[in-house]
Amino acid sequence: MERKRLNIGLIGVGRIGKVHAEHLRYRIPRANLAAISDVNLAAAQECAARLGVARVEADHHALLNDPAIDAVVICSPTDMHATMIEEAANAGKQIFCEKPIARTLGEIDQALDAVAKAGVALQIGFNRRFDPNFARVRKAILAGEVGEPHLLHIISRDPGPPPIEYVRVSGGMFLDMTIHDFDMARFLIGDEVEEVYAAGAVRVDPAIGEAGDLDTALVTLKFKSGVLCVIDNSRKAVYGYDQRVELLGSAGGAAVSNNHPNTAVISDATCVHRDLPLNFFMDRYLESFLVEVAAFVDAVLDGTPTPVTGVDGRAAVALGIAALRSHKENRPVRLEEVK
Repeated sequence: MERKRLNIGLIGVGRIGKVHAEHLRYRIPRANLAAISDVNLAAAQECAARLGVARVEADHHALLNDPAIDAVVICSPTDMHATMIEEAANAGKQIFCEKPIARTLGEIDQALDAVAKAGVALQIGFNRRFDPNFARVRKAILAGEVGEPHLLHIISRDPGPPPIEYVRVSGGMFLDMTIHDFDMARFLIGDEVEEVYAAGAVRVDPAIGEAGDLDTALVTLKFKSGVLCVIDNSRKAVYGYDQRVELLGSAGGAAVSNNHPNTAVISDATCVHRDLPLNFFMDRYLESFLVEVAAFVDAVLDGTPTPVTGVDGRAAVALGIAALRSHKENRPVRLEEVK
C-alpha cells in the first residue's frame, strides 16, 4: 500500500481489545487507530476518550463500510469471529482476528474461503509465537543447534480458573486454553500432527465439571515426522502462571523457564527462594501482544505474508476437536478423522 500508515478500525474493547487499542494508538508507528467499535457503546466511548480516538461506533458495519479504513482488528466474542472475518473480507479489509476463528471447521472454512476470494491478508492472534523465549527455541531448531527434535514438553497452567459463567461459553478447555499450546507445538516443530491422545479430569473445581468442561488435562501429539509432544494443562497452579517448554533433540536440548517480576534470589539460613512467576497472561505476554500486531501492520504495508495464517488458525482448532473426541472416546484420534 502507498500510505505509510495503516488506518485501522478496532472491533471489541474487552480485555484484549483494550490492550490492542493502546498498542495501536501509542506503540506502533506505522498504525493509525482511526475508529473503535463495540456493541457496548459506553465501553467503546470510554476507551476512545482515554486514547484520544475521535470516532466511535456501536455497529462494526460502519467501520467495514468506510473506504478510509484499511484494516480491522477483531476482538469480539469468539462466536462472532468467523462472521466478522467473512464480512471484513467481503468489504476488502485486511484482517487481524483473535483466536479461535470459530469452534467448527465448517465455519472456519467458509471464512477462509471469503478471505481467499477477496485476496486480503488475515492474521490470527496466536501471540505466544512472538514471545522472545519461545521464538529462540524455534530458532534453535531451525539452525540445527539441538539436532533433530525428538521430544517436546509444553507446560501451560493458569494461576486460577475463570468464572463459571465464562467456562459455560468458552467452547471447552481444549479450544479455549490448550489451543495456544497446539499452535505452539506446530510452531516449534514446524510440522503437522497426525495423531492426538488426550486424557482429562476435573481436579480443580467440581463446578467446572458440572458445566461440562475439564480443568486438568494431558495431551500427547504424534507429528508426521515422528516427534512426540506432551502438553500439560491445569486451570490452577497456586504459585502463578506456569509457562514452560522443554525440547530434547538428537544433539542437545532447549528449555524455557517462567518469567518472574525480578531476578533476585534470596538466601538465608533456612532456604533459598525467589518471588513467584508473573501472575497471568496480561503480564507474561504483554510484549508479545505488541509484537504480533506490529508484525501484522508491517505485513500489510510491505505486501509480505502474515506470520500466523488462517491455515494455522484452522489447524489449532482441528487439534482441539481431535483432543476432545479422544478424551470422550478414550482412544487416539487421527487428524484425518476430523472433518
